[in-house]
Amino acid sequence: MKDIAEIFKTVEVADFENGLPAEYANFSTQTVDLLKQKELKITAAESLTAGMFQAAVASVPGASNVFYGGFVTYADEVKIQLLGMDPQLIDQFTVVSAPVAQAMAKLSAKKLSADIGVGFTGVAGPDSLEGNPVGTVFIGAYNGTNNEEIVKEFHFTGSRQAIREKSVLCGFALVQEII
Repeated sequence: MKDIAEIFKTVEVADFENGLPAEYANFSTQTVDLLKQKELKITAAESLTAGMFQAAVASVPGASNVFYGGFVTYADEVKIQLLGMDPQLIDQFTVVSAPVAQAMAKLSAKKLSADIGVGFTGVAGPDSLEGNPVGTVFIGAYNGTNNEEIVKEFHFTGSRQAIREKSVLCGFALVQEII
C-alpha cells in the first residue's frame, strides 16, 4: 500500500467517475481492522459526505466493535445543535474551513466518548459555497488517546459523487495516519 501522503496526492487528481478504483476497494476494511487491533472506537461528523463515511465503516463485518454511531450535520444549525459547535467559529472562518472540520472531529469524538473522531466539510457541488469552489474539502481527525489533531485541505475534481467518494477515502487515510 502507498504511504498516506502519496494516497492524498493520487486521490486528489484521480478519476472516480466509475466509482472507487480497485486499488482502494479494501481500504475501509483495512482501516476498521487497524481500529480493532488497537481497540479504538471511531465516530464522525459529516457534512458534504452525508453519512457515506459512516456507512462505509458499518459495511465492514465486525464494525460494531469499533463504531457505535455518529452524526450527519449537513446544515450549520445542526452542527451547532448536535455537536455543540460554537457558531462564532463558523462566522469567523466559514463552514468550509480547517477549524470547522477539526471542531467537527473533536466534538463528535467527545460527544460519543470515541477515541477517534473524523470531521468532513466541503463543497461537493454543483455550486460554490461561501467563496469556496466546488471540490474544496477539509477533513479533520482527532485522536483522543493522545490528543492529536490533524486537518487536511483538498481540491478534488470530478462530479459531486466523485468528490464525496474521494472525501471518504481520504477520511480513511487520515484515520490510518492518526492512529
